[in-house]
Amino acid sequence: MTDPAPNPHATEEEVKAAYSDPKLANILYHDWEAGTYDEKWSISYDERCISYATDVFNAVAGEEGQPYPTAMELGSGTGFFLLNLMQGGVIKKGSVTDLSPGMVQVALRNAENLGLDVDGRVADAERIPYPDNSFDLVVGHAVLHHIPDVPGALREVLRVLKPGGRFVFAGEPTKIGNFYARKLGQLTWWLTTNVTKVPALSGWRRPQEELDESSRAAALEAVVDIHTFDPSELERMALGAGAVDVRAVTEEFSAALAGWPIRTFEAAVPQEKLTVRWRMFAYQLWLRLSALDKKVLSKVLPRELFYNVMITGIKP
Repeated sequence: MTDPAPNPHATEEEVKAAYSDPKLANILYHDWEAGTYDEKWSISYDERCISYATDVFNAVAGEEGQPYPTAMELGSGTGFFLLNLMQGGVIKKGSVTDLSPGMVQVALRNAENLGLDVDGRVADAERIPYPDNSFDLVVGHAVLHHIPDVPGALREVLRVLKPGGRFVFAGEPTKIGNFYARKLGQLTWWLTTNVTKVPALSGWRRPQEELDESSRAAALEAVVDIHTFDPSELERMALGAGAVDVRAVTEEFSAALAGWPIRTFEAAVPQEKLTVRWRMFAYQLWLRLSALDKKVLSKVLPRELFYNVMITGIKP
């Protein structure tokens, strides 16, 4: 199978065309971001992200059935979820799929560097290029909100799962969570890019060309982020697709309120300004707030208020 070469830099004309074609927007945006995506989102393949991925998976699906012999990641991006689950002992053999050729290339390179048994294909989630009953597990992280036809994609996921196989999707934005995250991100970007115009802070300002490119990427990001989800609505979608034992869980409230401004600030300033000390501060703050969300706030706040929703289900 020969896949098209990725386009790392979309032109303004391509961005304009993508506004009327969400799938084209996804290809352009994720090809564009592929080379720097791990850095942008602080993705790693060490104990930090291995623990995160396995904790998220276990929180919604539990540990029964591990390790899964075969698994596919839908909308894999650079392979963050699948590869870290493999390193965490949840999965033995994996397959990465993504609509973006650039992301598939990076994911396969990451897998090779980690010595993991992984193959990959460029794939449309609404027409997954694998036979019926192929996998014991299908996973995805921050992918469903990019797919135009989510119920159709869930039916495809169930088709390629073996009977009794499980799917786990995590990192999907809730309706309320997406609202406050975007507002916080927009405010932080505006403040950072304007305050750094002051001559005394010019060293904290990225070159205008890079800021313009980030703004164009953000314009595409607004197109590729198609959906937000109410947890109960997402459960009904999965049940309607034919899944059983469906369960949705939410996470990150205080962690999202702090995390989105921090991530936006990091994207707006030169990378050399983000010292190891700063990164450790940001990570430790996220850990503490995530623990607060899990141990305290999840017990007293409605699940709809949290930023991320995770969902699992089984093929009958």
